[in-house]
Amino acid sequence: MSSDARKRGHQGRARPNLRVLLALLVIEQYDQVIRITGVILLAVGIWGKVSLENYFSLLNEKATNVPFVLIGTGTVIILLGTFGCFATCRASAWMLKLYAMFLTLIFLVELVAAIVGFVFRHEIKNSFKNNYEKTIKQYNSTGDYRSDAVDKIQNTLHCCGVTDYRDWKDTNYYLEKGFPKSCCKLENCSPQRDADKVNNEGCFIKVMTIIESEMGVVAGISFGVACFQLIGIFLAYCLSRAITNNQYEIV
Repeated sequence: MSSDARKRGHQGRARPNLRVLLALLVIEQYDQVIRITGVILLAVGIWGKVSLENYFSLLNEKATNVPFVLIGTGTVIILLGTFGCFATCRASAWMLKLYAMFLTLIFLVELVAAIVGFVFRHEIKNSFKNNYEKTIKQYNSTGDYRSDAVDKIQNTLHCCGVTDYRDWKDTNYYLEKGFPKSCCKLENCSPQRDADKVNNEGCFIKVMTIIESEMGVVAGISFGVACFQLIGIFLAYCLSRAITNNQYEIV
């Protein structure tokens, strides 16, 4: 073979190798970012668990698992980002395909969760309202966690009852002791049955406003993370194809 032919052959092999090398660098940077998004999702789940715990406790049991789903998803994404970084460093085609497959599964789970949340959003509102009404009828100032949640919500939002303070008049607690102290306009008051001492506004509308606002933030972050995963799926698939086609190895 002539020297010119050998030179052309080396150049032909160099170009795809350079493309693979650039793809390796890009996906390695992507893996760093995907781990950061996992940390963000983990932090959002913890924040949701802490800040929305009182509201979730008055929903059904499935709704209370939402923060744990975010925490679990964030943890999985962090581990997956680490795996993707390892697969990139090894330039392993099958590991990158596995990485792309896991990213696809997580994306599909997030997509299904978002659709379910959107479809059943009205049921979530009705569930909260029904549980709130049920809780104040069974309210006990030294009772279960739901009664404590009602007190915390009424204290924090300065509200009383579901639609307004008159909801308490149909409860056994009101017949025995009057309004709960958490309905008070001022701290450490004893409202008994004096409606002038309690907040007039109900809690339902205020709670729904807060939940929709906070969950909007969670949904926005989750949507951003899901879209970013599509980039990772594309990069991992293209790189695995390039490595397979060029039989590329890092020495």
